[in-house]
Amino acid sequence: MTEQEKHLVKVFELIEIEKHIQQNKQYTGRPAVERRAIARCYVAKALFLYPHTRNLIHELQARPNLRIICGFTSQQKIPSESMFSRAFAEFAAQSLGQVVHDSMVQGYLENELIGHVSRDSTAIAGREKAVRKQKAVKVLRKRGRPAKGDQRPPREEKRLDKQLRQEAEQAVAELPIVCDRGVKKNAKGFKESWNGYKLHADVNDAMLPLSVVITSASVHDSQVAIPLMKMTSKKVNYCYDLMDAAYDAKQIWEQSKALGHVAIIDRNRRKGKAVLMSPHEAKRYNERGSCERFNGRLKEDFGGRHVMVRGHAKVAMHLMFGVVALFADQLMKLTGH
Repeated sequence: MTEQEKHLVKVFELIEIEKHIQQNKQYTGRPAVERRAIARCYVAKALFLYPHTRNLIHELQARPNLRIICGFTSQQKIPSESMFSRAFAEFAAQSLGQVVHDSMVQGYLENELIGHVSRDSTAIAGREKAVRKQKAVKVLRKRGRPAKGDQRPPREEKRLDKQLRQEAEQAVAELPIVCDRGVKKNAKGFKESWNGYKLHADVNDAMLPLSVVITSASVHDSQVAIPLMKMTSKKVNYCYDLMDAAYDAKQIWEQSKALGHVAIIDRNRRKGKAVLMSPHEAKRYNERGSCERFNGRLKEDFGGRHVMVRGHAKVAMHLMFGVVALFADQLMKLTGH
């Protein structure tokens, strides 16, 4: 075997994706294709940066070792591109990537004490038309004191206030997930826009992703911070929340404190004056680079820039195959394998 194929075998041993796939039993008609082998193929697709499924099928046909490692004994056993597509849709409907990732975090990091959790988001370009936003109808409020017997319409509760009392799953379910247009400042401070989605992630100091949420591109970073905190706190024990100025909100500070963490957030300017960190906070804040490196590796080395599917469920599944492959690859680097 080549070094690349040996590396793939080690990644499969760490991920153990087969344990999370239920076999469909068909008693009439054509028998179901081996879903476990197809799932392994999609991990190999993310690890080897094959942009299209047809590229993956071509490599399976041309490389006997790769074919056997993934679970197909002969070329005749390799399913068609349409069968790969149907299996991928099943995995997306079952949220297989999220299940596998949660299992890996629990298995390898549950008993570890993590120092810093860095929180950030990154743009994910989609291949579908952005949904137009519907303008919200504003309820006019009369100025001054209401007349006797009249009642003012109650103000709509802010999402961050609602998230404080919600479970993480409920808060995530209420976030927008359609493909739309987003605007974000890049590392150099310039604004860039894109059609698609946004990936929000919690990453530890060793660049291992702990929690991942995929939303619409227009969702502001602060709207996902509280659900991510609650999700990550259920999985691991950690001490510090590191976030940039986009997360500087009163509710986020309160939630971090309520969970027993210390929040270190780059402050927004207050009345035109910059609020500086203390030296020890600034030193810890520099550890936030692990999240930016994770975003870069996911895009460059694990298929984050090659999203060829449409719809939130399938886009999330494609990205999660890359996330679990990156988790295994990074874990091998840390352990020296």
